[in-house]
Amino acid sequence: MTRLAYKRAVEGDLDVKPLLKKAGLTLQQIDNPNLRLNVTSQITFLNLVAKGMDDETLGLNLALNFDLREIGTLYYVMASSDTLGDALQRASRYSRITNEAVHLEYRTNKEVTIRFEYVNVARHHDRHQIEFFMISLVRLVRHLSGRNLLPTRVSFVHRRNFFQSTFEKLFGCDVVFGRNIDEIVFPSAIQDIPLASADSFLHGLLIAQCEKANIDRPRLAALRVSVENEIAPLLPHGNAQAADVAHRLGMSQRTLARHLASEGLSFTTILDETKCDLATHYLSQADLPITTIAWLLGYQEVSAFTHAFKRWTGTTPRQARQKGNW
Repeated sequence: MTRLAYKRAVEGDLDVKPLLKKAGLTLQQIDNPNLRLNVTSQITFLNLVAKGMDDETLGLNLALNFDLREIGTLYYVMASSDTLGDALQRASRYSRITNEAVHLEYRTNKEVTIRFEYVNVARHHDRHQIEFFMISLVRLVRHLSGRNLLPTRVSFVHRRNFFQSTFEKLFGCDVVFGRNIDEIVFPSAIQDIPLASADSFLHGLLIAQCEKANIDRPRLAALRVSVENEIAPLLPHGNAQAADVAHRLGMSQRTLARHLASEGLSFTTILDETKCDLATHYLSQADLPITTIAWLLGYQEVSAFTHAFKRWTGTTPRQARQKGNW
């Protein structure tokens, strides 16, 4: 994805070198297709390219036309599966081979649900990466099945005031932004669709490789980031309290406080810093009124938001927006 964005930027005559430096990336990393890139750097670079090219839907545009085989081993694991359901289960199990920070969760009941979970990376910094992933997954589903399969619904955690019709035309269903989860839901019948590209011999070889890769990449969840990712979608509803976040993380409020204290942290500090980070992010979006930003951060009055923002940054939201140093 980063390399696709780099190529798009170069073709658009954008000066890419300072953007790479700001994102903590080098040309050598971009030129080496076998090198895994830091996910935080990738998100930062995508945001910078999108701003530099004035492309509010960069992730969407990048996802539309790239060769799906560029996904690599995971593509061939999915393509060699017997059914579409098998392919999606494999994608869920081995997704972190492709990206360490965004993991797929495959659920089946009355519907087939694919959820995207962010681990060790703050979800609220991202917009373009997740849109790329979810559109690419729908492309994969249609490509592997040979059918124009339509989700029944799609939801994103981040917010968009514009382009909703563009996403709905692409997915072929209602798309909702500002929800608590990033997910795509299909009718349950899709899991039984056979794949014409199924190859049991190739599939067995690839599964052995993927299992080894999974063992070689142990995952350690960062508690602070997990707390941040739970706080962000709860803020507009006024439920971003320690007890609510602890419950969503599967622990008691006392256990959460103890774990945070062991890392020299407190819930109140993380809450304040997350609000400040989100406020700065929202203020960079000119189409978001300050009254809306105040609501998104859980404030009933703009004055309360203004007071908090000045405490965090030494300036008011309007002054920060006028300076525009994003």
